Parts: sequence; C-alpha cells; structure tokens
Amino acid sequence: MGVVIIDGTTVRDFANNEEEFNKRVDSQFASLDLNNDGVLSRSELRTAFQSMRLIETHFGLDVATPNDELARLYDTIFDSFDGDRSGAVDPAEFRAEIRNILLAIADGLGSSPIQMILEDDDPSFLKQAADLEASKLASKDEPSEKKA
Repeated sequence: MGVVIIDGTTVRDFANNEEEFNKRVDSQFASLDLNNDGVLSRSELRTAFQSMRLIETHFGLDVATPNDELARLYDTIFDSFDGDRSGAVDPAEFRAEIRNILLAIADGLGSSPIQMILEDDDPSFLKQAADLEASKLASKDEPSEKKA
C-alpha cells in the first residue's frame, strides 16, 4: 500500500499521453471483454461497474439502492459509453469515454493536489496516472552516464 499525490495536471497528462493511455485503457477493455468478441455488451460493462461497487456503497458503508434505480443508473452509464448507439461499446468508444471522465476529474481537481492511499496493485486509472508521473520524475532524476 502506498500514498500517491495527484492533481489535475497529473490526470490530464495521463489522459493526453496517447501511447500510454491507449495501452492501459485497451488492457482494461480486454479484461472486461469476458467473451472476447471485441466489444463490451451492456452486461459486461454492468458487471465491471458492479465489481467496483461505486453505487452500492457510501464512504465504505453498504447502502440499499432499489434495483430499478440501479438498472437506470447502469443503463445511463452504458449509454454514455455507447456513442454510436449500436448496443455495444467498441474500444474507441471506451477510450473516448474514459478520457472524458479523466479530463472531467482533472478539471475538478485543478491545481489542488490530493492524497490517495492505494494498494500497490490497484488497477485504477488514477493510480496509473500517478505511476506514469512518478516514472517521468524518476527518469529526470537519474544521472546521465558520462561519455568517455
């Protein structure tokens, strides 16, 4: 477990680093595509969001949300990802919506840093943004080898 400090710039840099962002988001997409058909169905995306328990908890405490309300929330989330209204989310749609979410988080954070306590193996995109920033800082701090 470790503490990471991020701000809007950290998150925005991650979202705008096309190579790293696409690699990491595509990896997450592949893990969510349970039947390996190259798209996310409504049920695959719902399963992913249910596993995160973002809606069924409030500050770590279980809350009872009526099933019909949960269904509407998950349908709304799916609809925001399914940009072309095809009934499935392809990798490009998934990347675009994750980028939109991260940029909204970056806007919300602005230049105010926040501390997050995360497990070392946390797969969240915010953790990945912090890791990318840390790797950039580490590469700047490495002494360059002297040429003979």
